[in-house]
Amino acid sequence: MKLERIKINQTEFAEIISDDLIITTLEEATDLLGNIYYQGFDKVIIHAQNITPAFFDLKTKLAGEILQKFSTYRVQLIIIGDFSAYESKSLKDFMFESNKGKHVNFLESKEKLAEAF
Repeated sequence: MKLERIKINQTEFAEIISDDLIITTLEEATDLLGNIYYQGFDKVIIHAQNITPAFFDLKTKLAGEILQKFSTYRVQLIIIGDFSAYESKSLKDFMFESNKGKHVNFLESKEKLAEAF
């Protein structure tokens, strides 16, 4: 895993770069959050392919637990990826509602990130 500092429209982000799953459990998400927070970031970008598919199954409650941690520590989480494979209406509604706020955003690309900030 590599943590890369990027700047978009005067806003700094920590972008997680990896070919592997980074978050498969709440504990791994908490460790990542602590690492990011310790390095002084309050915005993190992670790619959907670095998160366990269980996160996107709302019945597991993993998404809610992880997002609550990020929200509690006021670290904005941006998840970038192709979400078209997920057909769950509940998940689509969850992502839509999340995108209305500022704590968690689901975006298709980094280009969309530039539009949002």
